[in-house]
Amino acid sequence: MPRRVYIKTFGCQMNERDSERMLALAASSGYAPARVPEEADLILINTCTVRRKPEHKVYSLLGRLEHLKRTRPELKIGVAGCLAQQEGPALLERFPGIDFVLGPDKIRYLPRILGELGENGKRPCIVGFEEDPSQGVLLPLQTKVRAYVNVMQGCDNYCAYCIVPYVRGPEKSRPSGEILEEVRLLAERGVKEVMLLGQNVNAYGKRPPDLTFPQLLAKINEIPGIERIRFVTSHPRDLSDELIEAFGKLEKLCEQIHLPFQSGSDRILERMGRGYSRKDYLEKVRKLRDAVPRIAITADAIVGFPGEKEEDFEDTLRLIEEVEFDGLFSFKYSPRKGTRASRWVDDVPPEEKQRRLEALQALQRSITLKKNRDLEGEVMEVLVEGKGKGEGQMMGRTRCFRVVNFPGEESMVGKLLRVRITEGLQNSLRGEPVA
Repeated sequence: MPRRVYIKTFGCQMNERDSERMLALAASSGYAPARVPEEADLILINTCTVRRKPEHKVYSLLGRLEHLKRTRPELKIGVAGCLAQQEGPALLERFPGIDFVLGPDKIRYLPRILGELGENGKRPCIVGFEEDPSQGVLLPLQTKVRAYVNVMQGCDNYCAYCIVPYVRGPEKSRPSGEILEEVRLLAERGVKEVMLLGQNVNAYGKRPPDLTFPQLLAKINEIPGIERIRFVTSHPRDLSDELIEAFGKLEKLCEQIHLPFQSGSDRILERMGRGYSRKDYLEKVRKLRDAVPRIAITADAIVGFPGEKEEDFEDTLRLIEEVEFDGLFSFKYSPRKGTRASRWVDDVPPEEKQRRLEALQALQRSITLKKNRDLEGEVMEVLVEGKGKGEGQMMGRTRCFRVVNFPGEESMVGKLLRVRITEGLQNSLRGEPVA
């Protein structure tokens, strides 16, 4: 009977793709996926430390797994990801049940670690940053309609609140040939949509010789079998006119972009170190909508940043009203150890942060619902991904990344269908396939 591995992932799409890589590497060492931790011989925890909440969830899970390991001493537990990079050996000291720690830039060493586990009581801690951006071509164990493809990682922006440059390292772009080969192999497996990942994908190819990000998109656009291309995340400062123009030129590039703004206040943007003004951001939005009038724009926003006054928050609300985002990921500011902002007084009381967050989210919900209802009666292209909510329902996404539930059967998975939208809901759409 093969050994089994269970993996728990915290955080963003980058972590999801890293988890896929770890599962594939574990498979190369003889491990098959486990459904639950109790079935596993190896548990991998892929961590996030961008915000306080996922970090606390990791610590809570590790505490529970310590109890599991006391009943099964042969169980091996590894911690990977951003929290592993940040804390390093301190995790091994705090949690005796952990067998190894692996930074996000060191995932390639997992097979070696698994081969050495148990030797002389070693508890390896491998962190730090690789100079070689190559990751090799390592496909997910299971084929899906959509696949994540890392194109770069790290960040050189050092925003005052953000831990990413410290735990993911400086910007490094994967070789374009490696990326294109991975996409070709995914297409041969039946993948229809690729989502290109990076902490700041706009920075891809900044250091020649290689392709620029728009040139990379154009190459992927030519690969047979791929029907849709998306990417996350963009930094507004690095969003070039060349990339904006690509939305109007490349037929497979979906009319959707995630463009975090974080604050609508120039004073707070400067304090955050974002490198653009409110006017700059709105100009980027204008250019995007000039290129593709109905492009879907989502964003991130932070409330309660140190020094944020009521008028700064009102500026954020006014920016949301002006842009009318299709969706918004919003968070209360929480200090991250090692960042510039962590040295400042966190002077917005918790209850005020909560009030501002609730007001912002209520405003965005009203905008999202209106936008979804405005789509009623339209016929939209939907890529079918799997079962939907309810008996006999299937689910897919439009090119603008909205979820649509509609009557259908599993044979539709992976197909592009024309669906008439019958109802716009808060977080999804309902529809009926049309001939």
